[in-house]
Amino acid sequence: MPRIFTERTKRQITCLDGMWFFKTDAENKGTENGWFNGFTNGEQISVPSVWNTEFGLTEYKGAVWYSKNFYFCGGNLRLNFEAVMTYAEVWLDGKLLGDHYGGYTQFDFYVNNASEGEHNITLRVDNSFNEDSIPQKKVDWYHYGGIIRSVFAEKVDGALVTNTRFDYDLSEDLKSAKCKFTAEVLNTESFEVYSPLTLYFEDKKIFETEITLKCGEAKTITTPEFDVSDIRLWDIGKPELYTISAETETDNLFDRVGFRKIEVKDEKILLNNKPIEILGVNRHEEYPDFGFAFPKALMKKDIDIILNLGSNAIRGSHYPNSKYFVDLLDSHGILFWSEIPMWGVGFSAETLGRPLVIERGLNMHKEMLKQYFNHPSIIIWGMHNEIPTESENAYNISKLFYSFLKENGGNRIVTYATYKPMEDICFEFCDIICLNQYYGWYYGDNDSWPEFLKEFKAHRNSLGFEHKPVIISEFGCAALYGERTFTNIRWTEEYQTEMLTKAINAFHNEPMVGGFYIWQYADMRTCWEAGMTRARGFNNKGIVNEHRKPKDAYFAVQKTLKTFKEEK
Repeated sequence: MPRIFTERTKRQITCLDGMWFFKTDAENKGTENGWFNGFTNGEQISVPSVWNTEFGLTEYKGAVWYSKNFYFCGGNLRLNFEAVMTYAEVWLDGKLLGDHYGGYTQFDFYVNNASEGEHNITLRVDNSFNEDSIPQKKVDWYHYGGIIRSVFAEKVDGALVTNTRFDYDLSEDLKSAKCKFTAEVLNTESFEVYSPLTLYFEDKKIFETEITLKCGEAKTITTPEFDVSDIRLWDIGKPELYTISAETETDNLFDRVGFRKIEVKDEKILLNNKPIEILGVNRHEEYPDFGFAFPKALMKKDIDIILNLGSNAIRGSHYPNSKYFVDLLDSHGILFWSEIPMWGVGFSAETLGRPLVIERGLNMHKEMLKQYFNHPSIIIWGMHNEIPTESENAYNISKLFYSFLKENGGNRIVTYATYKPMEDICFEFCDIICLNQYYGWYYGDNDSWPEFLKEFKAHRNSLGFEHKPVIISEFGCAALYGERTFTNIRWTEEYQTEMLTKAINAFHNEPMVGGFYIWQYADMRTCWEAGMTRARGFNNKGIVNEHRKPKDAYFAVQKTLKTFKEEK
């Protein structure tokens, strides 16, 4: 998996990115026609990519097939997929390896004793929707489909290190920590494997043991508690990072961690025992020319633009972002909110009670935690966004997700975003209350915020949650890039500038509010159904346009955030 550091040094890894053969399957006859055996008579498409940027496939939703031949040197094979939108079935040389549901997290398959020579890998990929889909069809981003991140073929031997997790409890003075380091190991050999396992913190060996694994057996090994002293804290703009690694005779895995303490106390959000104000933006990992197959150079550019704004936080709306991007956030000291794509009004109360929806949502949380746990920049786990939280089924699913994330998610805030602040019945299942409100755009006017905040504060207190801070997790209005007039009317850059400036100042002046996330960082394509009511088929609420050109609001927000910092 591409990271901004070297993740493994012992495996032989081949990247399968590049041109693949490709066929659409609107009538779902590909399996019947034996396409899983591979084919070389289709069109060609680049991987990673989305098919909706190909000619004639802009609106295509449904099944497609990918096929590629590759050389393998022989032995045990791991096929590693960083992300595929949304449901994927995978065959190797005509044999079904398995499937995976969910478009934004990694999955893999292992094959014992694959022969030396040329092999074929084929995928059936489907981005269509039904009543058990996450997200549902009604969603406010584009319905892209495809292999959106890289694919790898890896030669693996012996005891494999498949995952690591670093847990710690900081001392009261934040100068030392009690730590535990967990490694997951797997034997993919057809025989029993015996190997030393060594765990390192920085370059210091902290634990060594001998492990025996039967064929196909996996084990989780956790060190005894150990101390780390003279800690350099990870903080906003001060990204102090440490290297951890786990090693067997035949494999290793490196990662980076940071020590920091995030908590909610007396209506405040505290980072490293100091109150912070979230000055954030919502960001979709989307670009009109590439969809969700987001270029790495553009990830770095986005971070530079957001830092230049004066922002200290990003919400990954509304799905796990590339690990490469989160690595960059770790390295720049930017706070991150990571969530699963359980989005919005597409979910009816009845849908939230469907067993498969509940199972898939919980599994998405499990995959997100497992794959992103060690990132210090992630201070918030997000459960869902704008579902009908006035319903009993939303209450039950929130309780389930919250319990899982609090028990397993480490030192993080757990929350969700609601757009029904006065009807919501789920506030007990969040550490901070996050509100999506659009005064000055869908309802109300630019001057409505102070009165709304006053009313909600009274409501929150009446529920007994006066200790919980509030985050305005979405607010904003649309402006077409370059649309300027002498009068302050909707869709103009002037209107957006005034609206955001008034709102941000209202949030800053209300002690209950611990910060905000502007909706949104950049204009982005939205689905056909939503696009019918939106100019250009885009959600135009970005403070930069889809090509990252700044609107007037960008500079107004930059100036406002600068004054906040000068107050301190």
